[in-house]
Amino acid sequence: MKVLVTGAAGFIGSATCKILLKNGHSVVGLDNLNSYYEVSLKESRIKDIQSMDQASAFTFVEAGIEERELVQKLFDTEKFDKVIHLAAQAGVRYSLENPHAYVDSNLVGFVNVLEGCRHNNVKHLVYASSSSVYGANETMPFVESDNVDHPVSLYAASKKANELMAHTYSHLYSLPTTGLRFFTVYGPWGRPDMALFKFTKAILEGEEIQVYNYGDHYRDFTYIDDIVDGIIKALNDVAKPDTDWNGKNPNPSTSKAPYRVYNIGAHDPVHLLSFIETLEDALGVKAKKQLLPIQPGDVPATYANVDALGNSTGYQPKTSVKEGVQNFVAWYKDYYQIT
Repeated sequence: MKVLVTGAAGFIGSATCKILLKNGHSVVGLDNLNSYYEVSLKESRIKDIQSMDQASAFTFVEAGIEERELVQKLFDTEKFDKVIHLAAQAGVRYSLENPHAYVDSNLVGFVNVLEGCRHNNVKHLVYASSSSVYGANETMPFVESDNVDHPVSLYAASKKANELMAHTYSHLYSLPTTGLRFFTVYGPWGRPDMALFKFTKAILEGEEIQVYNYGDHYRDFTYIDDIVDGIIKALNDVAKPDTDWNGKNPNPSTSKAPYRVYNIGAHDPVHLLSFIETLEDALGVKAKKQLLPIQPGDVPATYANVDALGNSTGYQPKTSVKEGVQNFVAWYKDYYQIT
């Protein structure tokens, strides 16, 4: 297949490109290399892809999904078989500071991708949603059939909007779409704005780590390899209409249209202080903690029920937090040349 991966220089996007290439597909990676976090890390991820034996099947395009004419031309020219849409303005806390970035990328950009798929006979669009859509929900574990009408950040609202927009295109144009609600992804090549990366940097530099909600967070930490495995499985399982769907008792995760939404997580929430202990063991260094109240837009716990994705595709997360954290620490020390 020829597959478009948006956000190809991102944490999940770059890992997804590598697996697609290893599986024999042709990949076009699109990314604007924005400065939300260090651009050099994004450039290094692209170079890592380009160093592969299969690199001749990879094309990188530096551009933003909000650039309507460019996106339209790319779709018209390349005629993709399938699309994995991972580009987005990420981050819950940053959405409090710069809301327009989320509108431009997560809403305008998503429409451009939907239009490209619609007009070029794309066989399946798989796109990134987020566990943040569960917002104020408190019933655990989170299930796709739950109501998600109470987001607590603009980032979460934009991801919920993506699911609604995708359903509209599935309904009107029979475009198969699958949304994946990611749960706290971590691992080698991870994002510097996320807890594991920030904690590792601070601990190794002898600085305090900022621990919100006084450490009383639970997160369904999910290793990058398990996430990518789920993405590929979802891509190959093209969304189909749910013949049992009933408008009088509507399931929000399926439809009479070719539309699906899945959780993709580890199904194993970990207490934040326990996660920090695992990191301390991997580093051989104790953390200095600054315990702080919960931040606006944050939620105390996430916990994914992944039965639906497992039943449909065979998805089964395999990597323990201990193994995943050790792998990240090994990568971090190698990448930043720390002895």
